[in-house]
Amino acid sequence: MMVRTAMRYDLITLFPDLIEPFLQNGVTRRAFEGGLIQVKLWNPRDFAEGAYRRIDDRPFGGGPGMVMMAEPLFQCLQTIRAERGQSRDQAPLVLFSPIGEALSHPVVQRHSQGMGALLLCGRYEGIDQRFIDLHVDQQISLGDFVLSGGEIPALALLDAVARLQPGVLHDPDSHQQDSFNPALGGLLDCPHYTRPEVWQGQAVPEALLSGHHARIEQWRRAQSLALTQRLRPDLLVPHKVPASGLDAADK
Repeated sequence: MMVRTAMRYDLITLFPDLIEPFLQNGVTRRAFEGGLIQVKLWNPRDFAEGAYRRIDDRPFGGGPGMVMMAEPLFQCLQTIRAERGQSRDQAPLVLFSPIGEALSHPVVQRHSQGMGALLLCGRYEGIDQRFIDLHVDQQISLGDFVLSGGEIPALALLDAVARLQPGVLHDPDSHQQDSFNPALGGLLDCPHYTRPEVWQGQAVPEALLSGHHARIEQWRRAQSLALTQRLRPDLLVPHKVPASGLDAADK
């Protein structure tokens, strides 16, 4: 029986204290405490020179803010790569940036099936472009907005990857019903209800109380399609080709 090698994520961050509580709380902590995903935190300030361990400087050409310097990041990167002993293909360096590829379910799936990565959490006005050009393998964006740093996107990626690992969720089939999952046809998930049956005058849909499994699945599929049509019609565009994931009843 082949034993799967645990994936490893190395986070380069000036604020490791922001990351540590995430690894110790919530359902995904099982992935980290159980060793399914190894996470190691690196502070690039530890690789900076001088008494003040300076990590940033003024931008050439003027302008507001500061820019993270290339050399401390490079020294940190070299140390990580030497410790991991893996190629860039096996362990790419990911930078979280507004210009990056949108973080999506396919991106998460790709990472969940790999050996891990190095995650670079930028700060200030940005990172010296020379370091990006020479050493960054992938850029990921959380959306069309700007954050103070890359820690929140890094946590988002870690959380999404962790919940896809076997044994992390109570029900191994739980993530199969998530929005955007191929098992759901890439659609949005349907609404969910629990006790009591009537709350503030609102009753649970009768179909869910019927005990008829085929009827329940039909209702859920219809709700999923309706939500996707109304809120994210762009997700239905791929289904318009002949090799459609929608059957006659769906359409």
